[in-house]
Amino acid sequence: MRLTSHDHPAVGSTPSRRSLLRFIGALAGGLLLPRLSSAEDLWTTYQTPAAFLAEAFGTPPAPAVLALDAAKQSQLSTVFGRAYPQSQLRYWRAGGRSAWILDDIGKQGYQITTAGFVVKDGGIDFARVLIYRESRGEQIAEPSWLKKLVGRRLAGVALDQPIDNVSGATLSVKMMQRMAATALLLDAVAKV
Repeated sequence: MRLTSHDHPAVGSTPSRRSLLRFIGALAGGLLLPRLSSAEDLWTTYQTPAAFLAEAFGTPPAPAVLALDAAKQSQLSTVFGRAYPQSQLRYWRAGGRSAWILDDIGKQGYQITTAGFVVKDGGIDFARVLIYRESRGEQIAEPSWLKKLVGRRLAGVALDQPIDNVSGATLSVKMMQRMAATALLLDAVAKV
């Protein structure tokens, strides 16, 4: 914002209340408040999908594709809470492990979170938040929280043990539990 002589009073004059407020507003708007160039400025990329797969396998195997037909979508909706938004899903399998890169939202109107899950012997071997796009709840990406998913198995439509909530990240915690349970189900379905 360009300041004019009306916005910045000359020495010895008494500024009007309106011009003083405009001057303060211009300072606050131009100097104190950060400006976002795009929505991506809010995104935090913790790990790329390629780096996640390299962590899981060293040299990743070629991806396989799981077709999510009506029967599989029906199974998934019991765990995921709705039909999975894709009709096909890539996954990677080698050395008794499978890797899944999934997207979900904490609730309607929220931004998509991308997470990776490695499943071994019917349990979560490890999990990573790859891209987090929300302004709150990023605690779910901390290694100390992600360790809580290790070893969890599917019991019915949820994980076999509850995971402690994180203050300020309730919906993100539920979302990660839902994605972990979905990865476990997908691993079982892909083996059939």
